[in-house]
Amino acid sequence: MKGLFKAIAALGVVAALGATSAQAQQAQNESGNLITVGAGGGIAIPLGDYSDATKTGWDLGAAFQFKPAKSPVGFQIDGAYQQNKFDPSSFGKTEWWYGTGNIVFWLRVAAETRIRPYILGGGGVYNYKVKPTALSSISKTKFGINAGAGFDFDFGQNAGVYIEGRFHDVFFSDTDAISGGSNLKFIPINVGLRYHVR
Repeated sequence: MKGLFKAIAALGVVAALGATSAQAQQAQNESGNLITVGAGGGIAIPLGDYSDATKTGWDLGAAFQFKPAKSPVGFQIDGAYQQNKFDPSSFGKTEWWYGTGNIVFWLRVAAETRIRPYILGGGGVYNYKVKPTALSSISKTKFGINAGAGFDFDFGQNAGVYIEGRFHDVFFSDTDAISGGSNLKFIPINVGLRYHVR
């Protein structure tokens, strides 16, 4: 956890020393729509009943964003892999593969700012696999929703870094013994790179 906070602080310093986000905004105005691809990773914190059985894990993901010209609202499609070990770890682990579609709203900020905050939310499909030690794995695919917020730090016209946290709530019914009948919830906190395609 301390290592993650140090990495976040370091990225913030890099962003502060770089060019302002006004450069990226100017480039968007010149070219029209803004298309961005990105990738990152971080920690995955289980919540509720899920946290009773598993530890904080890790995740990796990639995202594609589309932001219409002169609009604060855009769209994001992303996919991720996540792993959380059971507590104790000798019992095995859980794995997630999921993809979500989201609406993104970038908050209005002064043109000279170096940081652009945003909020996002949407829904997706989640594949959840339990891999207990010395037993056959069990897999379920369910729908879920997510919502969160983040910050973009642009250090040039074509590249930047981001910090993002999102709450995920995956729907499980009472008949799903894999979850004990309750929804599974978790929060990934990620740091990554974005590249603006022009």
